[in-house]
Amino acid sequence: MSILNFLYKNKIGRVFLRPLISKPVSDLCGKMLDSRISKVLIGPFAKKNAIRKSDYQMDDIHSFNDFFCRRIRDGLRPVSEEDSDLSAPCDGLLSGYEINEETLLSVKQCQYSIHRLLRDRKLASGFQGGYALVFRLCVNHLHRYMYFDSGWKYKDRIIDGVYHTVRPVALEEFPVYVENSRQYSVIDTDQFGRAVQMEVGAMLVGRIVNEHPSAGRVLRGEEKGHFEYGGSTVILLLSKDKAVLRQDILDHLNKNVEIPVMMGEVIGRQKNAD
Repeated sequence: MSILNFLYKNKIGRVFLRPLISKPVSDLCGKMLDSRISKVLIGPFAKKNAIRKSDYQMDDIHSFNDFFCRRIRDGLRPVSEEDSDLSAPCDGLLSGYEINEETLLSVKQCQYSIHRLLRDRKLASGFQGGYALVFRLCVNHLHRYMYFDSGWKYKDRIIDGVYHTVRPVALEEFPVYVENSRQYSVIDTDQFGRAVQMEVGAMLVGRIVNEHPSAGRVLRGEEKGHFEYGGSTVILLLSKDKAVLRQDILDHLNKNVEIPVMMGEVIGRQKNAD
């Protein structure tokens, strides 16, 4: 039995799970991974997860968390110069869903209402008929993310919670994206109308670090923030009739199929763009 199966599916394991998913434990792990001694973990971690270190800026890496939050070298995550293109905000495994009248978002055997995810029923109602795009980041992915479009961003909303893993074993047992700590921005974008860009923390992720949580103008391709250690998720909510998704994503809507994408990759375009 794997450690995660023991923690999530065994009665005794769940006794140990409760403190592990708490914020104090997550913060403690974060401090350990910020220490200089944690640098010894980088080599084995990169090898195990087939991370090519030459793709990243390695000049200022002093701890494991520095490496986990590493920056990509210039030119390796280009963003389309066409403003009407819809770009992925991060690396990850993308699954797409059409938001229906029941306002449910299905993720790996579980269903979550959009209003529970946002804790704002009025805001959620504005996305009826639109799309929910879920980007699940694994530990080998780049854990920095960008704004997918330019526009006016309102002050970030922070929802405290616990820190479950986002692997399927947890998704089978808990409404992870409802319970997990998360932070989101409501953005009135230039090309795609009102949108929500949300970050969800996962097990042993002590911090979701957003660069500019206050209100203000944001720019497409500008770094929004990063996750510290663990697998994490970015969720993008798009309003109805604002975007046309790429055909392979449309073909797999509502099917729980994950498509690998990279930050800046074109995943659709503005509807009715010339």
